[in-house]
Amino acid sequence: MPCPIYYTTGFYCPGCGSQRAIHLLLHGNIIGAFRFNPLMVLTLPLLIYGLGITVANWIFGTSYRFMLFYSKLFIFGYFGIAILYWVLRNLPFYPFNLLSPSG
Repeated sequence: MPCPIYYTTGFYCPGCGSQRAIHLLLHGNIIGAFRFNPLMVLTLPLLIYGLGITVANWIFGTSYRFMLFYSKLFIFGYFGIAILYWVLRNLPFYPFNLLSPSG
């Protein structure tokens, strides 16, 4: 399914290429996945860890938290990085054009 933002504007969003990157990760191709969406590949370990804590809390009845997700600095910093990534991957010259899903 094509990205609605790319389909309507012609610009890549921060998530463009994530589906292909996840497909490559599931097949063990980390470098190929990084080529399609480096932000997603770098964020995935944090999300998996946070999900693991949530599942462990549910199974064991504990209430541990991944405090990084509750830090304002982390939240604003991450969204700032995502916006910067969004802008940079749409610049039409080297090396930024390498951040587009088509490479």
